[in-house]
Amino acid sequence: MPHKRLDPSSVAPEALEELAEALAAPGTAVLIGDDGQHVELPAALFEHLTRIVQLMREKRTLMLVPEDEEYTTQAAANYLGVSRQHLVDLLEDGEIPFHKVGTHRRVKFRDLVDYEKRRDSGRREALRTLADEVDEAGLYDASYTGED
Repeated sequence: MPHKRLDPSSVAPEALEELAEALAAPGTAVLIGDDGQHVELPAALFEHLTRIVQLMREKRTLMLVPEDEEYTTQAAANYLGVSRQHLVDLLEDGEIPFHKVGTHRRVKFRDLVDYEKRRDSGRREALRTLADEVDEAGLYDASYTGED
């Protein structure tokens, strides 16, 4: 299995700069095989490649994870930034789908992302509600700068 981790140090900075320039040029990207065959790179792949090169230029390491990748409960908890026990509680409460491999729970990456979106949306809504309540109560002073 190929490595999922794409470390920017694995490509010379000069090569990343050259790639970035080529990807920024107008027109379509074409792959040329050893036999000289030309294959146009589809737009969706072109956009991802451009983003990957930009992130690598920023010295950011990337992970390529298929959405049906299965995580252990510890790996899933690490991804969400919660304790393993809290994750297990979420699984058992039906908040995140899972299945068992023998006696071990497995969680698909796509289900973690779906839960994360729901959780974050709920947090934003709660914050919006709180801000509205503070504003309605007259407790918010828009002119306050924090300086004395």
